[in-house]
Amino acid sequence: MASTNKTPKNSPKAPPKHIAIIMDGNGRWAKSRGLPRSSGHQKGVKSVRTIVKHCAEIGVNTLTLFAFSSENMNRPSKEVGLLFELFLRVLKNETKKLKDNNIKLDIIGDLSVFTSEIQNLAEKSQQQLQNNTGLNLVIAANYGGQWDIVEASKKIVAKAVNGEITPETVDKNVFGDHTALAQYPRVDLLIRTSGEVRISNFLLWDIAYSELYFCDTLWPDFDANELDLAINSFHSRDRRFGERNGEK
Repeated sequence: MASTNKTPKNSPKAPPKHIAIIMDGNGRWAKSRGLPRSSGHQKGVKSVRTIVKHCAEIGVNTLTLFAFSSENMNRPSKEVGLLFELFLRVLKNETKKLKDNNIKLDIIGDLSVFTSEIQNLAEKSQQQLQNNTGLNLVIAANYGGQWDIVEASKKIVAKAVNGEITPETVDKNVFGDHTALAQYPRVDLLIRTSGEVRISNFLLWDIAYSELYFCDTLWPDFDANELDLAINSFHSRDRRFGERNGEK
């Protein structure tokens, strides 16, 4: 359900270990101000900085951001090109800041659609930050949940063909170990901004028992206060993981 509460109450409870965000509303934010869509994307980058900083400060272990979906490739070529340029510029400008703040970077998705310059810079940025021990920042770029499941299936099939695994030993844990987020804690809280109430092919495997939070705030206006509201909502939920009153 969408949140209407605008007065956060800081909770003494520990934050969710893993927060994932569908950053939606850049285009509508720009349109409402008579600005080009690119201005919305640029303002959205500022929100990313704010949320990354806040997550690091409050002790979130992993933050996964849906930056560029596989479906975004169907947008007009001019906008796709602008998104590519923005992604490249962000990688160039933000890597040092992430390193200075002990933040580790992981980029998941099919990067083959990006230019060789972006691919090389993405690899270099991840290598430079791989030994950091603070917040794990995961950027999903040209990512789709269905793609992730298919890729995991391919890896398992390849192991089966090589005799490394048998069908009988494949269960949800084995499958999960082959997805893009296998090395991170399960997603506790999924946030979507802009008032849309759907998950848009994001982390389909990983959000089986995640708490979902939808708010009307457009991504460029999403700030630390808005994130605190989402976290407070998370703490108010009764997480049962398929159990009832503590019983299976």
